[in-house]
Amino acid sequence: MTAERPSPQYSAALPPARFNMAAYTIGRAAAAKPGALALEVLDQPGASVPAERWTFGEIERAVLAISAGLRARDLAPGDRILIRLENTSAYALTFFGAIAAGLVPLATSTHLTEREAAFLVTDSGARAVALSDNLPHPGTGDAARGSDARSLDVIRAEDIARMIRDGAVATAARSGYADTAADDPAYMVYTSGTTANPKGVLHAQRAAWGRRPMYAGWYGMTSSDRMLHAGAFNWTFTLGTGLTDPWANGATAIVYTGEKDASLWPRLISQSGATLFAAVPSLYRQILKYAPAAALANLGDLRHGLMAGETPPENIFELWRSATSRDLHEALGMSEISTYVSTAPGIPRRPGSVGRPQPGRAVCILPEDGGEKPLPAGEVGLLAVHRSDPGLMLGYWQRPQEEAAVVRGEWFIGGDLATMDEDGYVTHKGRANDVMKALGYRVAPQEIEAVLARHPGVAEVACAEHRVRADLAIIAAYVVARDPGCPPSADALATFAAAHLAPYKQPREIIFVDHLPRTANGKVMRRALR
Repeated sequence: MTAERPSPQYSAALPPARFNMAAYTIGRAAAAKPGALALEVLDQPGASVPAERWTFGEIERAVLAISAGLRARDLAPGDRILIRLENTSAYALTFFGAIAAGLVPLATSTHLTEREAAFLVTDSGARAVALSDNLPHPGTGDAARGSDARSLDVIRAEDIARMIRDGAVATAARSGYADTAADDPAYMVYTSGTTANPKGVLHAQRAAWGRRPMYAGWYGMTSSDRMLHAGAFNWTFTLGTGLTDPWANGATAIVYTGEKDASLWPRLISQSGATLFAAVPSLYRQILKYAPAAALANLGDLRHGLMAGETPPENIFELWRSATSRDLHEALGMSEISTYVSTAPGIPRRPGSVGRPQPGRAVCILPEDGGEKPLPAGEVGLLAVHRSDPGLMLGYWQRPQEEAAVVRGEWFIGGDLATMDEDGYVTHKGRANDVMKALGYRVAPQEIEAVLARHPGVAEVACAEHRVRADLAIIAAYVVARDPGCPPSADALATFAAAHLAPYKQPREIIFVDHLPRTANGKVMRRALR
């Protein structure tokens, strides 16, 4: 018997008209069980006591104190605040504190270069930046000249600590949450676009509610769970799967901030009592390669692993099951909606498929060349999500052309090619555009090319994913030297890229070529490079 096809629009419950993401995520649990454990921070494996422990009541008091502190700095609802903090609890508390105040935080990394950070400040029109003590003011240096970065309100980690400390003596009444509508802006992330610069993906307050289909459709999560996520707070995968969803369910989030050695994770999973563990496929592959077999066989209370962010090698599911006696559940998603297709406990995996649309979500396959009529089962087309889904973004920040390119009537199309069978199982067939995947992040080749093209020894350059083996692809730069007789060295180009690009954007291989393959119209054929 075949399952029903997805409904024509989102069919799960919709959020109430007045909705604040921080109140939904933290306030409900703090009201119901203030003394329950919300967050544990581990800074080293084997420690007898976590570095930090926060109850829901303590988390709420800190978040509302930060909210009040930000409002006192003359920041108004809707103002953007860039977050560039170390991977500590202060990052998570500032993110939700800004949302509680009706501000719009931008989750970014401390690894961004000066030029990248200055672009985000200018493009977003940020009014403030929460900045790590060891990072320079983004308004200094050549990259920021001529921008509005120098007028930023800079909030250091010590300022956030002071807000929390001063707010601890005040009441933590839940009326401290901003009275926002479900469609009001909540937060923004930057992801690769079709130009040399990343674009802002603006999410609504309802985004947290829109994650509800993941609870049963991917996690199998309950209030008794302990979620350990391998990522850092600057990544929305961590903020969503590692914090937002556990807290919305009254569960405990576990964050590890110490040395990122793949061999340590099984020990951390076991010692922390984690029942759920989330990571990108490449980390699971490294864990299987470097962790001791005895540690893999003793994962304590872990029920299963969760995997998203990049295409996994097909054999990883069997290898993980054989080594750990646990299952892996895969999900497919994007910055614009998070995960929306997945396997889960009770949704058996089919080899080659990423799973089925999560309960309530409306997903279909549309023709590449246009039209809103879904394709029949088995035909390759563009994977589309109905625009009624509350998890879908509000839009791209000041990029109307790029936004128009992903809207087709009542459907959102994100550029993934796929098929769907009669039972609703989706098989990913790659990207219809040139966006690459690096360590789970989406990277536009144009952004890397714009940097390398400034090197005096480069005449032309094109970037594409380069598969070095069946289960691993890296970013490669294909370079035509300005002087073929005396080309720049690969090391020189790598050093140049490192000065201008975050680590995950830097090409891992430089390949010199005589010419770039082009179409009759002169466009680079990246698929020919791949």
